[in-house]
Amino acid sequence: MIRAMLSLDSPQWSDLEHAYGAASDIPSLLKKIADFSPASGNEGPWFSLWSALAHQGDVYSASFAAVPHVILILASAPLKADATFFQFPAWVEICRVRNNVEIPDALAPAYFEALAMLPALAAAAATKPWDPDFLQAVLSAIAVAKGQTAVAEAAQELSPEVAGEFMKWFFEH
Repeated sequence: MIRAMLSLDSPQWSDLEHAYGAASDIPSLLKKIADFSPASGNEGPWFSLWSALAHQGDVYSASFAAVPHVILILASAPLKADATFFQFPAWVEICRVRNNVEIPDALAPAYFEALAMLPALAAAAATKPWDPDFLQAVLSAIAVAKGQTAVAEAAQELSPEVAGEFMKWFFEH
């Protein structure tokens, strides 16, 4: 358990904000992703979470309360998790830093404690096969956990094709 994490049953979710207003709907979405159903395009709980909590690069108070729950779910079975469980918390932190968003004091300890767990969770998931998307998400999550948000953002774009183009450019300059 992550210390000071806002309980999913807490009425305080209604006091938090997301892109569409009060965040009272976020706990039910977090409960739905706990079965490790993969993200499915423009529908389902993952789409709703991304849309509400990391809307077009903006993050909200509820984003910081949700991230520890996503990471706690990931920690419960890292081998079952898809890339989204690493990518989402990394993206929230990238957006927080990019937009200089302050984390509410009550949410900050659990948020940062959860982010610090990402490298160990990446190691715990290391025995499963990783496709390029999973690799990008894990690299990004590790970079975020170590305070390297620019590297984390680059890692989210670092497909094998982009890596090849980058290496060509790098050696030419």
